[in-house]
Formats: sequence, C-alpha cells, structure tokens
Amino acid sequence: MKVVDAIAEILKREGVDTLFGYPVNPLFEGAAKVGIKPIVVRQERIGVHMADALSRVSSGRNVGVFCMQHGPGTENTLGAIAQAYSESVPLLVIPGGYDRRLAHVDPNFSAPKSMGTYVKSVEQLTSGAEIVNVFRRAFTQLRNGRGGPCVVEVPKDVWNEEVPADFDYTPVISTRYGPDPAAVEAAAEMLAKAKRPVIYAGQGVHYARAWPQLRALAERLAIPVCTSLEGKSAFPEDHPLALGSGGAAMPRAVRHFLDEADVIFGVGCSFSETAFGVKMPSGKAIIHATLDPKHLNKDIEVRLGLIGDAGLTLDALNARLADIVKAPRDGKAIAAEIAAVREPWLAEWKAKLTSSETPLTPYRVINDLMKTVDVANTIITHDAGSPRDQLSPFWVSTTPLSYLGWGKTTQLGYGLGLAMGAKMAEPEKLCINVWGDAAIGFTGMDFETAARYRIPILSILFNNFSMACELDIMPESTERFRATDISGNYADLAKALGGYGERVTTPEEIVPAILRGIQKTREGVPVLLEFITCLEKAQSRMTPRK
Repeated sequence: MKVVDAIAEILKREGVDTLFGYPVNPLFEGAAKVGIKPIVVRQERIGVHMADALSRVSSGRNVGVFCMQHGPGTENTLGAIAQAYSESVPLLVIPGGYDRRLAHVDPNFSAPKSMGTYVKSVEQLTSGAEIVNVFRRAFTQLRNGRGGPCVVEVPKDVWNEEVPADFDYTPVISTRYGPDPAAVEAAAEMLAKAKRPVIYAGQGVHYARAWPQLRALAERLAIPVCTSLEGKSAFPEDHPLALGSGGAAMPRAVRHFLDEADVIFGVGCSFSETAFGVKMPSGKAIIHATLDPKHLNKDIEVRLGLIGDAGLTLDALNARLADIVKAPRDGKAIAAEIAAVREPWLAEWKAKLTSSETPLTPYRVINDLMKTVDVANTIITHDAGSPRDQLSPFWVSTTPLSYLGWGKTTQLGYGLGLAMGAKMAEPEKLCINVWGDAAIGFTGMDFETAARYRIPILSILFNNFSMACELDIMPESTERFRATDISGNYADLAKALGGYGERVTTPEEIVPAILRGIQKTREGVPVLLEFITCLEKAQSRMTPRK
C-alpha cells in the first residue's frame, strides 16, 4: 500500500466522510477510492472554513479535514487556519510539501517551520514507515483537550512511497478530565453564598454538549446567564434567566448584570481580552472553569480555577450544590429584573427594528428574518464588521449550536464557508450567513461552490455601497478619493454563479423575499438575498443612532 492510500484508509477509519480542498493534492484520488467525498472549492480559505463548521456543528465529534497543494496552496490557507486556531476549532489540514531534499530550502514554504505559532500541532511525514505514528499523534491532539488545527505535511516524494506490509491503524481514544474536587467544593460554596452571581458561558459548553447541565445550574441557583459570541445558543435565549450574548455589541442586560455581580462564573470560556468579547468588570470574584490551564489568570485575575471538561465540571458542581441548596431557588425576582432592563432597551431599538425607511435599515431585515424562519431549526452565522454587531444582540437563539459566533480574529468572508459547512453537517436545517458588501468581495466566488454541490444555504447580504465601519477613521480618504466606496449587483452575481438571487429595496418586500428564498433552498438551490441598506453602523454600546 502506498502512503496516499494509507492516509485515505486512516481518515476512513477515523470516521471522515468528506474531504475539503483544492488541487493538486494526491489525497483527493486516494480518498475517493475509499468512498470519501471530495469537495473542491474555488479558493483554499473557504474550504478550511467549511471543514471548520463541520467540526463545530458536530461539537468536534466529526473532524473536518482539508488538503491542498504544496507551496502557494498552503500559503493561501494561512488566514483560515489562524481563524480556526483563535476559535479553538479541531480540524486536520494535510498540505502537500516540497520534496524532502528541498523542504527546508529558502524560499520554499515549510509548514513545520512556518505554522507552529497558530496550530495545535504540526508535523512532516518523512517516511511511509512513520505514517501510523504521525497520524495517531495528530488525531489524538484533535480528539483530546482544547481544540485547534493540526497539520500533517506530506512531501511530494512521500505520497507514493510504500508503507510497511504490516500497516494497521486503530482509531484513537478520546478522553475527558475533570476538576479538583476541593476546587469544586469551594466553587459550589461561593456560588451558593453569592448575592448576585452571573454565569458567563463559552463555546466549551458546546464542545462538551453540556447544555442540560448549564441550564440545571442556572435554574437551581436562579442565576442569570450570558454567553460569549462563541458560546451563543449554549443557553436558550428565550429563557427567563437569559441575558443574551456579549461582544462588541450586546444587550443592555449583559452589561447591567455583569457590572452588578459579586461573583462571575465563567465556564467553557477563555476570558480572552478582545475587542469582540465582553470586558469583565474589575473587583469581582471570578470562578474560571476552563479546559486549558494556560487560560487561568491570562487576561483577568481569578479567585478559583476549575480545570477540565465543561460537562464534567458542571456535573460535579450540580451534584455538590444539590446537597447545599436542597430545592431550586425562586427565580421570579431575577427574571423580573432582567425583563425590566431588557424591555426599555428593546423599546429604544423598536424604531430601527421596525423601520419603514429606505434604503433599508439592517435591523429591520434581521428582525423580519427572525420572525419568518423557524429559529429552532436554523443555524445562523454572522460575518465580520457591522453584520456581527447588528445580528448578535437581537437574534434570540433557542436551541444548541443554532448560532455560530466568532470574533477573536475577524476575517471578512468567514461566514459563507461556515454556513456551507453547517449545511453539510445538518442538511435538514436552514443554514444562513449574514454578511456585507465588503465580506462578499473576499469569498463571494465560492457561492458557485454551493451551487455546484447543491449546498442550499440562505445568504443574507447587506449592500450599502460603502465600507461603513471605516468611514469615521478614513474621512479624508473618503472625501477626496472615495476610498471606502464599493459597489456591485450581487443578486445578479448569484444568478450568474448558478444560484438564486434577488435584490430587495423596500420594507414590504423583505418577508416575501425571505419566504421565496427559503422555498428555493428546499428545492436544493443556494440563495443570495441582497438588501439595499443605509449607512447604518453598528453601535458598540448598542445605543440607537438618532
């Protein structure tokens, strides 16, 4: 057996059924021979994004895999791999490499030499004899501990090398580890005695599939719950104790309850300091439950640390709290306070959410979209810039993994591949990406990939013919040289690429267009609805612009 065929067999044994990538890489043929479906994209970045979404939507149980050509093919993936690393997404990347004798010769690109700072592991397969060891190490990293991309580079002169006659590969084990019982005891006591505790849940809750345990904890102690962008949908946002998700923009209740808290319990989160996260208030007692000990005291000072899987941690806390707090506490007063903060905030935004102005306000489109789709059976993601900050505070997620949030790094165009990968993972669900006219310029050609493979996503595009986020910081460039002006008829582009496209300009057209779009997705056709919108910049403090 040759190396290429052995790698394909390893992938099959590990449960991989789809290979994303861009030629030329011999693994496409090897994988096809064993029944693994190849998905060839228009550019490498989108393929990594699709693999990324496959891993996320399956909570890491199915690992997305991407392969590409050596040299420029690998170089074109770097941004997408860095994006996955920042969001702790487990995915396997298998680039081709230069012949071994040239692999470390300048200026040839070497994955082991160049990619170590933004992957979980990277290794070059130097001979067929080492194939089992190399891939065992990679998959072990992927299925254990905090997620992240793992890279195995295969040099050109290794693919056709023979592997040993006794080649055999056993799928790797997946383990979990839990927190110190003494720390659990201390954390349970602190939470039980807290006067105004708040839970801050991150995407570690998704990977642990610990949604019931999170809800049980919140309801036993009547604790309000907010999430990070990555953790959004880990707690039902229509629950009376839900505050919503945080980011550069957030519902007022998130900030109110965090600022008034005496104890903040972060679970499945890193508490990373980022412009697209929630700034934790100073002077609070922080309990930090995280899978990775490197995150303890990284950006904020914590009182207690619970190291381990979010599910095991919440199980242990719930068990101890059942002894301390014999019956669930009455949450009516907290729920009433949440409503008392939320309702005036929503009232301030009602004019934007229901506006009849033209060009359209993005908030009206988002509001109509949420009222039209079956939210519980929808997976939605934003894009970088204004769409993220306009969507996340107002979209009420009700079921786990129905919102793919992101933002520690913030590459334009990420949302398209996420929606496509999500649709492949959950074909019965409506999968939506919301993006702007800048984002489509980065990855829009891969709408053709959705059409070619009949991946029927619903793509919602806000077109205001401008880089709205940059207007305030580029006034001279805009006034003198129109440097922030961009343009295009993207609905026509969608049609030209083999999908369904529609341009919407008036409020009364919004819902009918969405309904037509949903019907087209049911027919197997990807849809792009282009909404002509005003220069409505998202507000970081979520105060409506007058």
